Amino acid sequence: MNATLLFVQALNGLQFGLILFLIAAGLTLVFGVMDFINLAHGVQYMVGAYLVAAFSAWTDSFGWALLLALPSALAFGLLLEVLVFRHLYDRDHLDQVLATFGVILFLNQGVKFVWGAAPLSVPVPDLLSGSVEIASGLLYPVYRLAIIAAGLVVAAQLYVLVNHTRVGMLVRAGASNASMVSALGVNIQRLFMIVFGFGAMLAGFAGAMVAPILSVEPGMGDNILILAFVVIVIGGIGSIRGAFLAALLIGLVDTVGRSFAPNLLRLFLDPAAASQTGRAIAPMLIYIFMAAVLFFRPSGLFPVKR
Repeated sequence: MNATLLFVQALNGLQFGLILFLIAAGLTLVFGVMDFINLAHGVQYMVGAYLVAAFSAWTDSFGWALLLALPSALAFGLLLEVLVFRHLYDRDHLDQVLATFGVILFLNQGVKFVWGAAPLSVPVPDLLSGSVEIASGLLYPVYRLAIIAAGLVVAAQLYVLVNHTRVGMLVRAGASNASMVSALGVNIQRLFMIVFGFGAMLAGFAGAMVAPILSVEPGMGDNILILAFVVIVIGGIGSIRGAFLAALLIGLVDTVGRSFAPNLLRLFLDPAAASQTGRAIAPMLIYIFMAAVLFFRPSGLFPVKR
C-alpha cells in the first residue's frame, strides 16, 4: 500500500466528507427539529450549483457568484418552505415523502427547462487554481484544499451557532421537545422556517463549492441525498456533532475503500478475482459500515435525547 496515495485519498475523503456534512447538517436539523422527511433536500444542493454557474457566467467572477448564490439559495429554500413544505408538517411521513419526491421531479425538469439538459462547467477561480506541494513530490489541487478549509470553518461556526446562541438553544430544545417549546411561547413556525432556510443555504453552499470540480447537471443531488441520509442515520438524527463525525467517516470509508479494496483483497485472492471483487464491494462499504454502527448503536453515534 502506497503511503503517498493513502494520504492523497485521505484528503479526498476529508473533502468529500465535509461536502456531505454541509448537506447532512441542514437535513438532520430539519428531520430532528421538525420531524419532516425532506427528500427534496438534494435538489437544493443542485440548485446551489446551478446558481453559482449562472452567476459565474454573468459576473465572470467565482467570488461574486458565490456571494450572490448563497442568499439566492436561502431565498429559494424559504420560498419552497412557504409554498410547499409548510403545508406538510402536520401530515404523516408517507405524505411528506410523496410530496417532496414530486418536488424533485418538478425541479429536475425545471432546471432542464431553464439551463438545458447538457452539463454545465464552472471554471476554478484563478486565485485557487493550480496545485501546492504538501509533501516531497506530492502535489494537491489548491481548490480542493480550499473546500476542506471552507467546510471546517462552516462546521466551527455551526457548532458555535447551535451550542452558544439563543437561536441554537431553541433549535436544540425543538429537537428534544418541539411541543414544549411551542407551549413556552416560542413561535415554532418561525423557528421551523429559520431552520429550513438555513439548511437550504448550507446545501446550496455545498453545491456551489463542488461546481468547479464536478459537472453541474440535472439530478446531481439525487445520489448524494442517499449518502446524506446515511450520514444522519449513523450520526444520530438531529445531532450536528454526529453528522460531522459520520460525514467524515463516510467520506474516508468511501474514498479510501474504493482505492484500496482491490489491493487488500489480493492478500487472499488472485489479482484478477481481487480486482473484480474489490470493484463490486467498494460501493457497498458505506452501507456495510452503517449496518455495523447500527448493530451496536441503533440510534446512531450521538442521538438527541427526547
